[in-house]
Amino acid sequence: YPLSGEGGYGYLKEPWWWAGMITMIVGEVANFAAYAFAPAILVTPLGALSIIFSAVLAHFILQEKLHMFGILGCVLCVVGSTTIVLHAPHEQKIESVKQIWQLAIEPGFLVYSAVIVIVVAILIFYYEPRYGKTHMIVYVGICSLMGSLTVMSVKAVAIAIKLTFLGTNQFKYFNTWIFILVVAFCCLLQINYLNKALDTFNTAVISPVYYVMFTTFTIIASMIMFKDWASQSGLKIATELCGFVTILSGTFLLHKTKDMGNSGSGRGSVSMPRDTPVFTNSGSARSSTSDKLPS
Repeated sequence: YPLSGEGGYGYLKEPWWWAGMITMIVGEVANFAAYAFAPAILVTPLGALSIIFSAVLAHFILQEKLHMFGILGCVLCVVGSTTIVLHAPHEQKIESVKQIWQLAIEPGFLVYSAVIVIVVAILIFYYEPRYGKTHMIVYVGICSLMGSLTVMSVKAVAIAIKLTFLGTNQFKYFNTWIFILVVAFCCLLQINYLNKALDTFNTAVISPVYYVMFTTFTIIASMIMFKDWASQSGLKIATELCGFVTILSGTFLLHKTKDMGNSGSGRGSVSMPRDTPVFTNSGSARSSTSDKLPS
């Protein structure tokens, strides 16, 4: 079947792809429910657990090596996420989906949404055909940017469902259906480009980089729309930022050590990877380096 990285959709005929997609959907349903009861800045960092499982499973199933510093990177991601969770702001009380709609149409969030849509359009129509197969940041950037809008809409839909179950029907408002349409569109777009990224680049690198970018933009979007940090002290905000920097450090370790041990000359030897451009296809980088070696 044509690879997704080459513009094909042959993965739709693969049973393993559907098995993975179903398990991911189950996890996202639980994640979806969490947004109804907690702020996005609290729920999203817990996605660090996906880094751990993705890196470990890639090590055992896909034979993508994860060594000592990779394990340390995973630990740092968990520590950073725990720090953010322990100091996250309290959820503001939402009584109607109309209240969320008023937050969404405030000038600040409208400007943010417009910028996101414009940047994603540029990435899709200009950069993706030229650099998509060699620069990971293109695919991951599309997914992360749209992901921030997805989370805001998911939170609105989740709250609408919660309030409906509590006896106040929120589906009689057109606002709820607009949020549902945004969720559907953004999710389909993310699935498409995330599959291309995973098909083209190392899974153990895609997962943490995508997590960091997705979390960053989600936190920014949540700050603008829900004003999560408005009621917090400077100390708590600084602690949360330190936790996020810790996650970034763990991600950096995972990226820089993804090839450790692949070219070891002896038993138990560990060799550091060559310096390759960040967010670039490692295979392409190695080819360009070898072209410069004397024959």
